[in-house]
Amino acid sequence: MKLVLIDFDGTITTKEVYTKFVLMATHPIRLVLAGLLISPAIVLYKSGMLPANKMRPLVARAAFFGVSEKSLTEKAERFVEDYVPTVLRADMLDTIRGHQENGDRVVVVSASISPYLNIWCSQMGIEVLCSDLVVRRGRFTGRYRYGDCSLHNKVEAVKRQINLSDVSHITAYGDTHEDFAMLDMANIGVYRGKAYVKTTGV
Repeated sequence: MKLVLIDFDGTITTKEVYTKFVLMATHPIRLVLAGLLISPAIVLYKSGMLPANKMRPLVARAAFFGVSEKSLTEKAERFVEDYVPTVLRADMLDTIRGHQENGDRVVVVSASISPYLNIWCSQMGIEVLCSDLVVRRGRFTGRYRYGDCSLHNKVEAVKRQINLSDVSHITAYGDTHEDFAMLDMANIGVYRGKAYVKTTGV
């Protein structure tokens, strides 16, 4: 089996969409209150002292704790229909279709969150491994099931889902340092459209 691993934000899309979804899906009053609640973390993030993989779970917890699964899913459907198509890279869509036509197993591996990414990947007919928001009794807890799906967690997510002994070749696509671990595990890595030179690990 040939396996294709593709990051979403900035690789399939022209820009990061996580923040856009949070802003679109969260009530303005809650945005203000959440912003106040995690303001110390925001300051640290803006100053470069708190990495994105630590910031995103805090944002998700503040924005989505207690939110109805039905309500957020409906917003995610509108987001996928109205916004996501405006930021998709045509060349990457062609790349995905090419791999599908070749019979490759295509998996999006992303720090983006499950409500909208599950929908988009289902529409594309591809698998997804992402920051999976936990649901209990019909409401989101705001927590991630396996943590933020970035850096080495991308590799762990792939190993958890896929039996790599069945894989003969891996191609991976990414665009930031959060993808390096995933790119390092691939036979062929593509970083921002160019051949990737493997690192010593992240």
